[in-house]
Amino acid sequence: QVQLVESGGGLVQAGGSLRLSCTSSGRTFSNSAMGWFRQAPGKEREFVALMSRIGGNTFYADSVKGRFTISRDNAKNTLYLQMNSLKPEDTAVYYCAATRRPFSIALTEIDMWDYWGQGTQVTVSS
Repeated sequence: QVQLVESGGGLVQAGGSLRLSCTSSGRTFSNSAMGWFRQAPGKEREFVALMSRIGGNTFYADSVKGRFTISRDNAKNTLYLQMNSLKPEDTAVYYCAATRRPFSIALTEIDMWDYWGQGTQVTVSS
């Protein structure tokens, strides 16, 4: 069983930055593609970014491309999301996810992921 724990959320002004972390338990982190999703109030959960097992491949939602950067440290079993130039519309609960499936664009779909964290709140004020 894999447990994912997110941290690093908070309140930030528009234009500011935050770095989210997601720590994974177990020994499967380096064998898992990892991703970030978010869910705003009253909206469906949506894809943000994903990264392959070793980190050579990444893919971003158009809404965050150029502002957010996904990275991972397999030695620390930790996934990161660096968020810059934050906008009020980035306000949401952010979730990390893990899957044993290989990297592909299909991983933008929520039902392709095997494990989810509990989420961390990000609030961007205008």
